[in-house]
Amino acid sequence: MAAPIAARIGPAYAFALAFGAIAGAWAAGSFNTGLMAVPHPSHSIAGALAGAILAVELYKWRRGIRISTGGIWVGPIALGIAVGRIGCFFAGVADETYGTPTTRPWGVDLGDGIARHPVQLYESAAMFGFLAIYLVALGRRARWTRTRAFYLFVMVYALQRFAWEFLKPYPRIAGPLDLFQLLCIAMIFYALAFDARARRHA
Repeated sequence: MAAPIAARIGPAYAFALAFGAIAGAWAAGSFNTGLMAVPHPSHSIAGALAGAILAVELYKWRRGIRISTGGIWVGPIALGIAVGRIGCFFAGVADETYGTPTTRPWGVDLGDGIARHPVQLYESAAMFGFLAIYLVALGRRARWTRTRAFYLFVMVYALQRFAWEFLKPYPRIAGPLDLFQLLCIAMIFYALAFDARARRHA
């Protein structure tokens, strides 16, 4: 990141990022579980990502920053999600990230006697796959890793998360779609729009 841009970002950038991620995680997670039979507070990775994006982009807009500043976070976030979802899987049904029942041979009993889609592992595999491609491209100094990496990460995350949500027993709030799928749609549009801008100014 160029020194002038780093100076314009300032320490408040980290505050906006952290505040957006925390607020988004708890707002989205709690809204979703609030629709369940027994409402209770919760948190969400998708909500954290969406909240962080919103807070940071608003901050950048106020500071007149028009370039991507999320590239540095791509590797750590992808790795964090990939590893974190393995933890969700081993937490069983108590984690509330489990899949719907399935008769597929890879269905997993998480402790309640029901074979379910291991959606946590689906997401973990998708993120490990993206991370591998990203690291190879980074090693080859591919141009997109410097200017478009964050937007492409958001697009990949949102697309795969949107798909797996059909295999989760979450409440539907817009036809066949749940809250997280609506967030994913918003993030896909964000990624498409900002990636197009990044390509125009590359």
